[in-house]
Amino acid sequence: MPSNVPEDLSRTIGTLYRSESGRILATLVRLLGDLDLAEEAMHEAFAAALDTWPQAGIPDKPRPWLITTARNKAVDGIRRRARFDGAQRDLALEIEARVIESCIKEAPEEEEIEDDRLRLIFTCCHPALPPEGQVALTLREVCGLTTEEIARAFLVAPATLAQRIVRAKAVIRDKAIPYQVPVSQELPARLGAVLQVVYLVFNAGYSAETTGAELSREAIRLGRLLLELLKLHFIQEPEVMGLVGLMLLHESRRAARTSPDGDLILLEQQDRSLWNQEQIAEGVSLTESALRSRRFGAYTLQAAIAAVHAESSSVASTDWREITLLYDRLLQIHPSPVVELNRAVAVAMCEGPEQGLRLIDSLLARKEDELANYHLAHSARADLCRRLGRIPEARASYEKALALVVTGKDRQEPVRRFLARRLEELK
Repeated sequence: MPSNVPEDLSRTIGTLYRSESGRILATLVRLLGDLDLAEEAMHEAFAAALDTWPQAGIPDKPRPWLITTARNKAVDGIRRRARFDGAQRDLALEIEARVIESCIKEAPEEEEIEDDRLRLIFTCCHPALPPEGQVALTLREVCGLTTEEIARAFLVAPATLAQRIVRAKAVIRDKAIPYQVPVSQELPARLGAVLQVVYLVFNAGYSAETTGAELSREAIRLGRLLLELLKLHFIQEPEVMGLVGLMLLHESRRAARTSPDGDLILLEQQDRSLWNQEQIAEGVSLTESALRSRRFGAYTLQAAIAAVHAESSSVASTDWREITLLYDRLLQIHPSPVVELNRAVAVAMCEGPEQGLRLIDSLLARKEDELANYHLAHSARADLCRRLGRIPEARASYEKALALVVTGKDRQEPVRRFLARRLEELK
């Protein structure tokens, strides 16, 4: 950073980068037709701002200034390269034609910029890209997170994360993936991939110990953005509302989920006065709107289950029968061993631990299911055995769950401490 940049201006430009880089990049991708070129040009424009604004002052409209500066720097760079590389000449002519067309309207309208963002989201979440590439590219290009921030959130090395982004960009380039919103007949399938990416980001943040809050906020911001962008196109997709509602309802409990020491606090022991009532109200409203459409899917049903919890004053007053019925409906449209496990826990709450234990044992007896290596399945079984006074079985199931947390992919320290504490209590 230039040494002559005042500290307050430096902070302003940093904030501007965080809030506007996604919009700026999306517009530059449309103008330049290349993600790498657009990203390079955007960084050059922010560097130019650091050089120019200390003397000239911040423009009245910083975003158009940055877009125009980036566009001009990209065109100048292509022209220079075209002088020495004949292969660059056709590219230069194509991009210059695009730029000349855009110059008729020097500053893009707000609606056009938002259209650009929607196109960028669908490009980053194209099904031709591997799932980890979709997540990394979306957080990098749409949300504006740095490679180091994303790597820290997903507990991978920055070099590994950078490679994922490079490979994802290569797929977009090699397969000539179009920078556009899918046509109406393709939209439902493509939107499903986008929602999956948003939910993967949220889940990574929800389960993370330290970096989770920021990542969860980014996922909710992405969901809200998608909701608004689809409205601009007069597209009503209830599952987007359902997903945003689901994320808000889960996030509303963040302050009550762990103790000051970072220990896990189960739902039944959480201080519900710490739940964020604004997030609950918004989440419930979105969920109800999605349900009224009668075109809802798995995200909306999960949000409806979360809403029943959120609107209950205690575990005892929770309508577990309603939750069980919602899980029945969810299993019809989204059959999953994990959903079956959650339903079994709900059954235990409304029909007694014996019934719940019988269902969980039948699930664990199915050799082909992944539940045998899922720590929460054994933890749930242990809890039901504990409630029934079957202490040796409870101890064995807690030990199994603890072994899976320690040796498997779910290396979550709060979960490990919780299971170890439960084991110690049984001794």
